[in-house]
Amino acid sequence: MPLRDKRIVITGGAGFIGTTLARRLVDANEIVALDNLHRDALSGTDLAEHPNFTLVQGDVLDLDGLQELVRGATHIVHCAGIAGVDTVLDSPVRTMRVNVIGTYNVLEAGVATSDSLERLVDFSTSEVFGQRAFNVQEGHVTTIGSVGEARWTYAVSKLAGEHMAHAYHAELALPTVSVRPFNVYGPGQIGGGAIRAFIEAALDGRDLTIHGDGSQIRAWCYVDDMVEGALLALEHPAAVGESFNIGNARSAVTIHDLATRIKRLTECPGEVVFQPLHYTDVELRIPNIDKAKRLLGFEAQVELDDGLVRTIAWYREQLGAPSA
Repeated sequence: MPLRDKRIVITGGAGFIGTTLARRLVDANEIVALDNLHRDALSGTDLAEHPNFTLVQGDVLDLDGLQELVRGATHIVHCAGIAGVDTVLDSPVRTMRVNVIGTYNVLEAGVATSDSLERLVDFSTSEVFGQRAFNVQEGHVTTIGSVGEARWTYAVSKLAGEHMAHAYHAELALPTVSVRPFNVYGPGQIGGGAIRAFIEAALDGRDLTIHGDGSQIRAWCYVDDMVEGALLALEHPAAVGESFNIGNARSAVTIHDLATRIKRLTECPGEVVFQPLHYTDVELRIPNIDKAKRLLGFEAQVELDDGLVRTIAWYREQLGAPSA
């Protein structure tokens, strides 16, 4: 049953996925979004004007403030975190601090309001599967790169958070669920990412630049499908204590194919060009979502070209670019 008359706290609630999730929930529930506005997707929406929505500017590193904020919450969705390859490479210490200590603080705050809490959903990442991940299931061995390679500080920090969430469930009976998003994209996306970079370049008539040779493979998940998976994790009784891959294996393409699709859909006059990689990249990432389908009834609905058309239209409107 859809959630109704609940008090839902979303950390990172002004971010891309947080705001998309909040819009699905806000008509029937009280939504409290905690965010430091480092990545602000909220200002591009009318969500802040909704009477059921409250934005609290703050940080998950502030345990006392977090505990006060979640008091009486029925649901907590922990979306806050440091992400994006460039950000992680530039700030590995901040990445570890926010993603590990921040997640610990959210779990501790959940314990402090356990008398009212019905569900706590923690956002992990597909990065926990390392450089090569084909048809990966939740129970497969998580593989992290070598110590000293800054790229993997993000994956390590998120995996630690996922282990903590499971530990709090096992030992303290906290009703936690972990979700592992696989390459989410769509309207409202801010920060880095190949799809945003390609679309913005294409709408500006510039060349689309691929880092590396373009043979890297990703399975892209449209944000509405990701949010549907998060809602099922919030609502379904079978979700508690579990981890779930949320993605769309049908939308698996090479980065070169992705660039050429966006070039075609935008009718961009620029070329697809290449430049050397300056960081360790993931070669292959395709999820197996059988567990989410079997236990939650999850199935991605939006195919890649359809999602790209919707996303391009949003960026075109934001950038004031002429129609193709």
